[in-house]
Amino acid sequence: MSDVVTVTIEGAIATVTLNRPEARNALNDEMRKRLTEVVTELDQNEVLRVVILKGAGAAFSAGADIRQGSDKKSSDLLLNHYRPSIDGIANSPKVWIAQLHGATAGISAAIAQSCDLVTMAEDAFIYMAFSKIALVPDGGNTWLLLQKMGYQKAFELITLGGRLSASECQDLGLANLVALEAELDTQTRDLASRMAATPPLATMAAKRILRSIGASELAATYEMEAMAQDTLRASKDHAEGIAAFKENRVPIFKGN
Repeated sequence: MSDVVTVTIEGAIATVTLNRPEARNALNDEMRKRLTEVVTELDQNEVLRVVILKGAGAAFSAGADIRQGSDKKSSDLLLNHYRPSIDGIANSPKVWIAQLHGATAGISAAIAQSCDLVTMAEDAFIYMAFSKIALVPDGGNTWLLLQKMGYQKAFELITLGGRLSASECQDLGLANLVALEAELDTQTRDLASRMAATPPLATMAAKRILRSIGASELAATYEMEAMAQDTLRASKDHAEGIAAFKENRVPIFKGN
């Protein structure tokens, strides 16, 4: 069994850890596949009530592993390889808590936001890096950010490629609690224990109702993002962005 995603279970609470610390938990083919498998496996565990999702090492996740690259079309990659785990978490009969420290970048922000609750270390941040490589956010990120931030702030963050601090995330409703990194495990575990003690049927009913509101808009957003990425990945600007990233320099975009 692959160890790029590990699972530990204690009573009614499971902890799922993205485990490529040497790559800041950047999502490659193996990790995407294993995360989807884990979501399905945990759904079938009738004892479990809550799942904590975290990252090993210095960050939650750097997002997609662009150093690895892929021969798949963006739309295929997003709709058939990323979306199953994102939708799986959103539609899971379990309560999922994203526990964020360090960076949560790119599509990993969509994975985190697909969870029901989010906890963050004080120095953690969410980073929209897509514009740096001439792409748009995907995985439902554009819709999720619009709902929380409103058009102007979401547009600013997406196009300028900025970051949101933990305190900003809490103010915007993107995070439920912020804690010192040394206390994050304990406080997240306490939140998970309290969620595990809620009435199961009522909690799942609340999740289904809240998730159903706007679900059709989110589904349409997946498709729009995926089609846009196909076009943008074929551009010279995207090639320049990737080259600049690998060479650690500022990209020069020409709009072609």
